[in-house]
Amino acid sequence: RLGLERADTAEKALSVIVDLLEKYGQGGNCMESHMAFTYHNSFLIADRKEAWVLETSGKYWAAEKVEGGVRNISNQLSITTKIDREHPELKEYAKSNGWWDGEKEFDFAATYSYVNTARMTTSRGRYCEGYKLLNKHKGSITSEIMMEILRDKESGINMEGGFMTTGSMVSVLPQQPNLPCIHFFTGTPDPAR
Repeated sequence: RLGLERADTAEKALSVIVDLLEKYGQGGNCMESHMAFTYHNSFLIADRKEAWVLETSGKYWAAEKVEGGVRNISNQLSITTKIDREHPELKEYAKSNGWWDGEKEFDFAATYSYVNTARMTTSRGRYCEGYKLLNKHKGSITSEIMMEILRDKESGINMEGGFMTTGSMVSVLPQQPNLPCIHFFTGTPDPAR
């Protein structure tokens, strides 16, 4: 929210988020119940001209500029070797902890997935299924198709049970500055309603 408030481009919003992350860190329970469950955050950040994926592990982070195609996130790290911006100590911290030897190509997801709770057992299927649904419509994605994808329960995109989806948003961001941006939000926690 502060990225939206303080920045007028996707990349500037990314800078706002990582500056706040480095200054204040992150944490907190992911559920309203008393069960202690936390994981670190990922973000899709877009404006009319560009989009970024930002993934975090504690105060460390990596960002990938989306160059085309489709991109999604789930409760896992997905940025691998294409890192366009990163925490200045990201690689050195991994090296000092023995997670990366400094020789082979650095892979953020492979290196940092083992040190935080973003690596959830059910997220791989959900992430892969989301990618498949987006890729199926690549080049012809409309707001209606995005809403259909976000309603999909079979893929795990729209989760039920102990960890349930609590809302979804679809945005239309035309590249032409004279056209308005349109944002659709779910009116209930379940996007299928």
